[in-house]
Amino acid sequence: MLTKEEELRLYEYDGSVETGRPDCVVFPGNKSEVAEIARLVNRYAVPMVGRGAGTGLSGGALAREGGVQVVFSRMNRILAVDYENQRAVVEPGVVNLELSRAVARAGLQYAPDPSSQKSCTIGGNVSENAGGPHTLRYGVTTNHILGLEVVMPDGETYRIGGAAVDAPGYDLVGLFVGSEGTLGLVVEITAKLTRLPESVKTLLAVFETTDDATETVAALTARGITPAACEMMDGWTIRVVESWIHAGLPTDAGAILLIEVDGPKEAAEEQAEAVVETCRAHKAREVRTAKDEREREALWKARKNAFGAVGRVAPDCYVQDGVIPRTRLPETLRRIAEIGKRHGFEVGNIFHAGDGNLHPMLCFDHREPGTFERAMAAASEIIALCVEMGGSITGEHGVGMEKDRLMPLLFSEADLELMKRVRGALNPAGLLNPGKLFPASKSCGEIRAPAMGRGPNELGEGVRGVTQR
Repeated sequence: MLTKEEELRLYEYDGSVETGRPDCVVFPGNKSEVAEIARLVNRYAVPMVGRGAGTGLSGGALAREGGVQVVFSRMNRILAVDYENQRAVVEPGVVNLELSRAVARAGLQYAPDPSSQKSCTIGGNVSENAGGPHTLRYGVTTNHILGLEVVMPDGETYRIGGAAVDAPGYDLVGLFVGSEGTLGLVVEITAKLTRLPESVKTLLAVFETTDDATETVAALTARGITPAACEMMDGWTIRVVESWIHAGLPTDAGAILLIEVDGPKEAAEEQAEAVVETCRAHKAREVRTAKDEREREALWKARKNAFGAVGRVAPDCYVQDGVIPRTRLPETLRRIAEIGKRHGFEVGNIFHAGDGNLHPMLCFDHREPGTFERAMAAASEIIALCVEMGGSITGEHGVGMEKDRLMPLLFSEADLELMKRVRGALNPAGLLNPGKLFPASKSCGEIRAPAMGRGPNELGEGVRGVTQR
């Protein structure tokens, strides 16, 4: 257990721009210890928050109201793998990529692949319903979770769902996945595994403008082409990433699309040809196909380490997470650039173009007076724009304590009240992850600028707010 101030400061951050310091941090080693912790905090009416690897981008795993932070890093075992039925049972602290590595020899994978998959945990993915580049074809976390074992706020443990694809009764698994740790603490996960594709084709399409690239995304959909992944990076981001990763990205381009198709060899080749044809028809100046696995890995390294690369150009980076219809991409990106310019920021864009999940990046230095507040104002305008375009305030990062105040942009008071009633039925005292998801009181609902001189660089945590996703 950690209780010293210098220890607790290491846990008051995640990948967002939020802060929330716990009063103590505990590290259970098994589900029985989690249940005992829950019983104790419930008895003394102390807030309790679960935490995985701290890679979240919405403050979901932060102790907004203090209390006990339950860190699952010691519960990191793969408990069982059923290769024939393509199932795995894991503890919440298992790192996402480690599960795929463990079953690769059998030709299987765990398909959800957040860009932070080398460090994020499956328990955290379940809490946030995490996505990733390949969710365009394979779906988000909820599409791959069959069963959960959950410790409730009073310490009682329940098993919901199971190994079957469609368990009888209410879909409680669907309720808990994406509930951001406000309903219970997940202590065991039954996940669905997916067969590795026979063939994979990875293509890089180069465009002079972002309009040409985004119009190509809509054209692919119109032709009925569903890639495994379709990622976009604008010119500013290309240059930042290439200066660090050296993956061979064209630094004079206005935008690129990283498109991957997979499946049976003949089908993958046919889809790749259709992708090339569509890109060229929409002004792609060049379309490359990765020659081998090494070149493919270099391209994906550039994509999945992009937010880390941005940390080389600014001490702070606020990564947004909004969703819009694919057909509105060109207009939305133009207006995002206008919002950034009006607030004094050049906005970088790297995102899941195939499903319209935007990740605009606002780079700044919170030590400059007023800069943090301007960044927050610009971010709120960007998310409001996504809603105006017919989208949502989040696609995969979650609401947490970052966007709770923005929930009324999407939901009426009646909608929010119904959600609160669901939470109240399972978390009646409100002690589990309080101050998340729903609009908070003014006293705790405001985003606050970091205190001068206590940024994470001084704590050895790297650049604030630059976490891969």
